Amino acid sequence: LCKLLLTCGRDGSVDNHMEMGKKLLAAGQLADALSHFHAAVDGDPKNYMAYYRRATVFLAMGKSKSALPDLSKVIELKPDFTSARLQRGNLLLKQGKLDEAESDFKKVLKSNPSDKEEREAHSQLTKSDEIQRLVAQARSSFNDQEYVTAAAQLDTVIETCVWDVASREMRAECFIHMGEMGKAISDLKAASKLKSDNTQAFYKLSTIYYDLGDHEMSLNEVRECLKLDPDHKQCYSHYKQVKKLNKQIHSAEELMQEQRYEEAVSKYEAVMVTEPKVHHFSVLAKERICHGLTQGQKASRAISVCSEVLHWNPENVNVLKDRAEAYVQEEQYEEAIKDYETAAKHSENDRQIKEGLERAQRLLKQSQRRDYYKILGVKRTAQKKEIIKAYRKLAQQWHPDNYQDAEEKKKAEKKFIDIAQAKEVLTDPEKRTKFDHGEDPLDPESQQGHHHQHFHGGFQGFNPFGSGPFNFKFNFN
Repeated sequence: LCKLLLTCGRDGSVDNHMEMGKKLLAAGQLADALSHFHAAVDGDPKNYMAYYRRATVFLAMGKSKSALPDLSKVIELKPDFTSARLQRGNLLLKQGKLDEAESDFKKVLKSNPSDKEEREAHSQLTKSDEIQRLVAQARSSFNDQEYVTAAAQLDTVIETCVWDVASREMRAECFIHMGEMGKAISDLKAASKLKSDNTQAFYKLSTIYYDLGDHEMSLNEVRECLKLDPDHKQCYSHYKQVKKLNKQIHSAEELMQEQRYEEAVSKYEAVMVTEPKVHHFSVLAKERICHGLTQGQKASRAISVCSEVLHWNPENVNVLKDRAEAYVQEEQYEEAIKDYETAAKHSENDRQIKEGLERAQRLLKQSQRRDYYKILGVKRTAQKKEIIKAYRKLAQQWHPDNYQDAEEKKKAEKKFIDIAQAKEVLTDPEKRTKFDHGEDPLDPESQQGHHHQHFHGGFQGFNPFGSGPFNFKFNFN
């Protein structure tokens, strides 16, 4: 090889390039072989063997499109070259160009072929006849809207005609009518690669992805269409719609990340206005609205929207988690537990579900005992100012000095202690966090052995408001 390379370097004759190309081809060095056959063709455009060798390399590299014109040139220069004609017939058959393929196979049979070539030509001619019949049947089935039958017939066609764009596009249409969108996408992607200017395949792909709710892929495919034809009316119109929707969804998600939940919800409501007809986008928007409302502490509305999404898809784990959290915010702990348990069935190793379930169970147990929020009559989402305001009002109402009757005073004392305890816990961030996670910071049992002296043992001996047991003096703080 080294000697031949040196010779080709000194003497670039066609024969030297042909010899070197053959050696490199035999050694499996296809790219190097190809460069020598290119040189041979350039050196002698009438050398049919140079074209034939180059076609052989193209085929070995899987570049059948490049091989086909070389084989045609071989046949033009030497019409009785049966091997080239047989190879071209096989390529044309794979492309679904059945009439042209049959013409080549018939000419092979008339050109004094070898026994092997004759057998292959007969076999391929028979196969081509069968494919012609199947294609006609598939078209008839498709026109009669018998899409399952047509798809099955086209399966057989495509087994042989693997590069046949028309058959793949027809089968894709069958799959669309059958609801087999994944298979339709596969065929259309193949069609877009097999035909270099296939704008319609890209447009169809974009619309399928859009109808499936995949705005990113829809945008990618319609952009490919416009690269081929910037003035394509269908693609441009569709591009404007997808781009607008895509921008709204991205903007909504950015707002979610910034915890601007109210604005995010509004943006997703705008998504449903932009595209009111595609069910997948309605579901996506409402799923994210459900999440935004839950995170924004709009529990009642969140439950309504989440429930609507779960009506469409009862196994949506994210929505089950969001609705469970909204139920917790509404203190509907049993409902929250049900949602977390359902979510756990579909996502066993989700740590968030496990922690949420445990928290809801603790809060349910806690609600059956003492609830500081209920004592003050405030929501779990109440701010510190609201808590102090409620505390002041109730403390004034239930101050024991307001009662003269012994029984009423005793009742007021107990109530007053509960109010003071509630204020202590809910205005202390650390204690409130513990309580919100189902742990009572003033309950020794809940503290698992940690001893607290707050408000235990009755009123005697403890008075945060004055010096004597019933001399209540306090500041509202």
